[in-house]
Amino acid sequence: MRLPFPVPSQTGLLLTLMLLLTACQPSPPTQTRIQGKTMGTFYVVTVNDAFPGGEAALQQEVDALLARMNEEISTYDPGSLISRFNQGPANEPMVIPTSMAKIVQQGIEAGHLTGGKLDVTVGPLVNLWGFGPDKRPLKRPTAEQIAKARTRVGIDKLSLTKQGDNFLLGKSIPDLYLDLSTLGEGAASDEIATLLESKGVNNYLIEVAGAVRSHGHNSKGNPWRVAIVEPSDNPGAIEDVVIPNGMALSTAGSYRNYYELDGVRYSHIIDPASGAPVTHKLVSASVITPTALEADALDTALMVMGPEQALAFAKTHQLAVYLIVKTAQGFEARFTPQFAPYLQQKTP
Repeated sequence: MRLPFPVPSQTGLLLTLMLLLTACQPSPPTQTRIQGKTMGTFYVVTVNDAFPGGEAALQQEVDALLARMNEEISTYDPGSLISRFNQGPANEPMVIPTSMAKIVQQGIEAGHLTGGKLDVTVGPLVNLWGFGPDKRPLKRPTAEQIAKARTRVGIDKLSLTKQGDNFLLGKSIPDLYLDLSTLGEGAASDEIATLLESKGVNNYLIEVAGAVRSHGHNSKGNPWRVAIVEPSDNPGAIEDVVIPNGMALSTAGSYRNYYELDGVRYSHIIDPASGAPVTHKLVSASVITPTALEADALDTALMVMGPEQALAFAKTHQLAVYLIVKTAQGFEARFTPQFAPYLQQKTP
């Protein structure tokens, strides 16, 4: 029997996105799986319907879609739209495509909803701490450096308006740095889902790093399942199973992207309020929503909040949320009642 939050765990659960519970087995003939790299991470797409043109066409179209997204939102590409915006002057709005505007709008809305815990302009702080295109610092940034970077941060300095059929992206200061990487994976999962459905594919599982979209069933006629594994040195150890049932699932964590400097561990999760990496004990936050873009925005904000505030926020907004907290006794899993129905019941 499952109980709502909090639920202690001695083994330590970690919602890690896997392809299938049977990923190590050969794919059935009716099932097609492609994979590749994008946005500095990986993607995997599994379909259980025929894609027009077959596997080669599926790979080509997905890669083209992801390449187009990188041309829009990659801060690592100096020629991308977002890089040109960041390098451009203030008070001269740039026309951006609808696909990019959708991501920016989600970032602005989530920023307001979470009280600024998600801030798509936090890039100067991310870069200062060495988690962006800039190299990692040789020493901890000073208070003065942090304060200076914070003057360039704030969604109040960012604007998105519509003029006729055009979306206009603007900024009120010249050195505002927009960074949509925390939303890119979710946006990519949604875009791939739209592509598949436009081609008549209604049974699929999409994973772009921590963002998952699924619909329909696998080749055995069962709902797609995503594994919850232990955050241990035993890779692939399954602790639990999530059945998204057509919903999107996104996970953010502080346990993988980090570095140590002078004996101190620094996570890539930056709190815009303090200007520094978070120091609380929340290890992982997972969210289930209708779209991966929305889930991707919320999981990052929850990671900034920390365990108590994140859980309170999830309860207030009735969100399906699953948290992993590091304690002196090990890891503790906490999930809201809205998340519980997606957890597959264990058999005795």
